[in-house]
Amino acid sequence: MKPLKILVIDDEKLIRWSFEKKLGAKGHNIFTAETGEEGIKLFETHYPEVVFVDNHLPGIDGIDVIPIIKELNEEVCIIFMTAYESVDVAVEAMKKGAFEYIRKPFTFDEIFSVINNISEKINIKNELLLLRRQQKEEITFDNIIHQSAAMKQIVQISKKIARTDATTILLLGESGTGKDVFARAIHNDSNRKTRPFVTINCSSLPETLLESELFGHEKGAFTDAKNLKKGLFEIADGGTVFLDEIGEINQATQIKLLGVLENRTILRLGRTKEIPVDVRIIAATNKNIKESIENKTFREDLYYRLQIFQIEIPPLSKRKEDITPLLDFFIAMFNDMFRKKIKSIDPDARKLLEHYNWPGNVRELRNVVERAVILQSGSTLHVSSLPGEINNIQPLKNNSTGYFFNFPEEGIVLDDVEKQIIMQALQMSNYNQTKASKLLGVSRDTLRYKQKKYKL
Repeated sequence: MKPLKILVIDDEKLIRWSFEKKLGAKGHNIFTAETGEEGIKLFETHYPEVVFVDNHLPGIDGIDVIPIIKELNEEVCIIFMTAYESVDVAVEAMKKGAFEYIRKPFTFDEIFSVINNISEKINIKNELLLLRRQQKEEITFDNIIHQSAAMKQIVQISKKIARTDATTILLLGESGTGKDVFARAIHNDSNRKTRPFVTINCSSLPETLLESELFGHEKGAFTDAKNLKKGLFEIADGGTVFLDEIGEINQATQIKLLGVLENRTILRLGRTKEIPVDVRIIAATNKNIKESIENKTFREDLYYRLQIFQIEIPPLSKRKEDITPLLDFFIAMFNDMFRKKIKSIDPDARKLLEHYNWPGNVRELRNVVERAVILQSGSTLHVSSLPGEINNIQPLKNNSTGYFFNFPEEGIVLDDVEKQIIMQALQMSNYNQTKASKLLGVSRDTLRYKQKKYKL
């Protein structure tokens, strides 16, 4: 259970001390106040998620504290404590916004039960907020900025797949190519678009947590499983689950995932009865899955089950025609975001941007434009606003000495310059080694050696 911030307002010192000791031992952050006025001040300072308030207090009564605190935060859970048997007082407290009431004397088993219920309520609320936020991000295929023939074909195919009943799609491509954007566009162009789109990065969670996040767990399934938790497959029922970096999941989870694909059911940790789910699974990876299969780190049967529809998104270096429309799109976007008025790109800057290799793909291009828009003060984006890795390698014609480079004051790594030049030669020659080696004035064997050295 996630630790909660809890405020206890009670004029009995023993009660306040007991809450601090018992709930503090469970890892919760406890704040205590002797009067209603003091409690309101503490609430305004710490904004706890839970408030226990006694009815009879010095000064303002507990029942009158409730609406004041609810006015400060309507989401807070207030537990009204009273030593009196009057049902009317309890009913009035509930009408004023109390989540629950509890009679004194109470046991801490009762308190723990109330806190468990509140914790589950908070978890469900957070899940709903997450889903609503994700569903508001109405990314469609119109958000995929492209001009190249390769991308036009991929978008066309993706649209067709989106509108079918296909339940498994595998997205391949280098990091930063926009696999997550494709996943959302596919969901929003499908008949599942009104249902949840749930995403999880498989590499960001430890193995022990990933299984619980995907499949959920029963109360008591393991030491810290104090409450039942629904997994992402259950939460996304009727919608789409996007498994990013699927190449990182372990063998045990791969077997369970294969079971979901084949049986359309999931099994929570600690449960014996399977739960049917109806989800479309979109998996993505920047790994070479076939190499992973050969290395026995990825199951071949899972791969074939996932790649019924396989979409490979090419790197930006292989679709240079998309750079210009992406540049224009991001400049307009960041103009609006940062209240700038950049209307054009200096020819030298545009040439550098169009010929740069973009190893980080669209994500890197987006970041470079964001940085440049922030730094640029005029209406034209200049070379000076570009980062070093782009503007340091400028081949400039000189009548007497051939080519020279814009050498930065802080220096440069010679291997990095050579790597960029080789990459440009390969791109200009459409990756024909014979043509590239002629452009560089070296033998094919030398070029191959350099490619191996720089892992090109």
